[in-house]
Amino acid sequence: MSALLEHVMSPEVRPFAIAAAMILIVGSIEVVSMLVGASLSEMLGTNIDFGHPSDNGVINAISWINVGGVPLLIFLLLLLGAFSITGFLIQDIARMVAGPLPATLASVGAVAVSIPLVRAASRGIARVIPKDESYAVGLGDLVGRIVIGPLDQGPPGRVSVADIHGNRHFVWAVAAPSSSPLPQGTMVLLVDRDGTRFVAVKADDELKPSKPTLSS
Repeated sequence: MSALLEHVMSPEVRPFAIAAAMILIVGSIEVVSMLVGASLSEMLGTNIDFGHPSDNGVINAISWINVGGVPLLIFLLLLLGAFSITGFLIQDIARMVAGPLPATLASVGAVAVSIPLVRAASRGIARVIPKDESYAVGLGDLVGRIVIGPLDQGPPGRVSVADIHGNRHFVWAVAAPSSSPLPQGTMVLLVDRDGTRFVAVKADDELKPSKPTLSS
């Protein structure tokens, strides 16, 4: 045991031992934070967005390495793990051939090998971890039919609309100021919102279904 500890803490492998220790520390912090109702990964993931171009060269470099867009905590653990394992392997091979390399030289080699490994691992992990899905829609995506009308610039009528995700909504709407009255059953497009009421215009022909049916 003492021989193993002495090997791990020897100067030529010390950077890789520190990286391995950081993995244990970060993992322990994550476990503790989850037990108290928080998450280190969520806190890190909401501070920096690596998925879009930035004026910061460091962020752009991380975005290139983290090609899969995995959460920042997972990316850091991948990077530390690849650096630590690669460094120990480099020094073990060097020790068998001639002798351990200087820690600085071995670290440069470990970084050079780790970058493509982390990039490939990031791409692979991103394919299996769940993604956040957004169901946000714009007003221009809401097309529906007047079920209680007609719609004019007076009291609002009721419109049944379906968004691009297939979810159906029932909203109150009035006709746009430049629109003529829209009778019940008219296909409409929601283009604006005035307080709790939506503003509707008659839908173009290309937005209408081939066989429209009255939705209740």
